Amino acid sequence: MSKEVLKSLIDMIDDNEPIRFVPEADALPDEIKAIEAANRSIAAEGTISHEEIDWN
Repeated sequence: MSKEVLKSLIDMIDDNEPIRFVPEADALPDEIKAIEAANRSIAAEGTISHEEIDWN
């Protein structure tokens, strides 16, 4: 999505209308499994810094 499209979407929001973010009440079973797997991976292998990533 281009910046222009995002800007036009933002411009469509009424300044007087509050924007609310309502997350799901509970994580889904597959989300819980993914989080648990990620936590195990981080505990076992750690993480890499942003600087170590080859972004090219």
